[in-house]
Amino acid sequence: MKLRPVLLVVLLLSGFYYLTTHVWSTGAVSPWLHRATPSTSLSATNTAAVNGPLGTFELTEANAAPAYDTEEQQNIAVYKKALPSVVNITSTAIAMDFFYGPVPQQGQGSGFILDKQGHILTNNHVIDNAQRVEVTLSDKHKYKATVVGVDKGHDLALLLISNAPNLQPATLAESQSLTVGQRVYAIGNPFGLSGTMTRGIISAIRSIRGPNNNPIEDAIQTDASVNPGNSGGPLLNSRGEVIGITTLIASNGVDQSAGIGFAIPVNTAKAVIADFAKYGRIRRPSLDIATLEIGPEVADQIGLAADYGLLIERVLPGGAAEKAGLHGGTQKAYQGNMPVMLGGDLIVAMDGQEITNAQDLAAAMNSHKAGDEVTLTVFRGRKRLDVKVKLNDATEQQGQAGRET
Repeated sequence: MKLRPVLLVVLLLSGFYYLTTHVWSTGAVSPWLHRATPSTSLSATNTAAVNGPLGTFELTEANAAPAYDTEEQQNIAVYKKALPSVVNITSTAIAMDFFYGPVPQQGQGSGFILDKQGHILTNNHVIDNAQRVEVTLSDKHKYKATVVGVDKGHDLALLLISNAPNLQPATLAESQSLTVGQRVYAIGNPFGLSGTMTRGIISAIRSIRGPNNNPIEDAIQTDASVNPGNSGGPLLNSRGEVIGITTLIASNGVDQSAGIGFAIPVNTAKAVIADFAKYGRIRRPSLDIATLEIGPEVADQIGLAADYGLLIERVLPGGAAEKAGLHGGTQKAYQGNMPVMLGGDLIVAMDGQEITNAQDLAAAMNSHKAGDEVTLTVFRGRKRLDVKVKLNDATEQQGQAGRET
């Protein structure tokens, strides 16, 4: 009777030895343990063995692709909606080599489709001075493009391609109520890598200088990565709608992204497109004057009532300023070797916005169109006046003055 407990202990020890040396080591019991213990991993995995000359590698593989999270789904939705509207633009210009032989030079940029007729919007600097412009759609089909119109002041250009079927126009949003912190997406062809999307936020809305030192009012500053080749492409909101046209980067001397890019607000582009559609050209507003920029030193020398502003040297005959009763200069003088006319009205503000130099006036004019009425604050001698002026169309007076505004 005493032998039975001993045999039971031996049997238990033998069974434990078998489990630990044979069954456990082979992993046969692993599925049972996995069933009994809830998994805490993000996705189910299995192990696959790969045999080769270097031995056996055990790779951990996911059983299935994980579902996209909400943020990823939004990114994908924006990309799928906008990509068919984005184009790659190649411009070819002819330059002269050392021996005065013609050498073709190519540049690249981006743009986006406006309508099913084939109108495309891009930056002027993408196609400036080009002898040939070619557009490549997202489906890789290429078309020769015609430059319909340019607005160098806003760095915008309108192109047209013909006989392109099934074009998908971009959806244009509003840019008036954009907010710092709002998520944005840029799609374009940086360094020629077509169909590239980057994401960021609106980091500021500010006035900047464009590629030709032209003022861009309410430019959209973003940390979305943009590089050479992105110019002319759309800046999008989280619904895939165009809120701006990518135009330049702050590169600190390096021709690549430094984390700060700028886009022209889409409302500016809408105004330009409207002019192209209605008049076939841009109707840039003009005061029809030639001016001299005033600083403290010049103001002190000629005894002006303010030490800043723009002195009207000349008003163009029949122009906006002359019709409003503004006065040009009557006394000839010299600034260095350059002749100037003194004695005219000194512009110091427009619609209550201080005008200290020509850039301020250009920026203020960019928020208006031909036919708008503005109020200029001027000094006539020591008398301060507010004068209402109806802005003229600059092209109507083109070429009549050397430094018109």
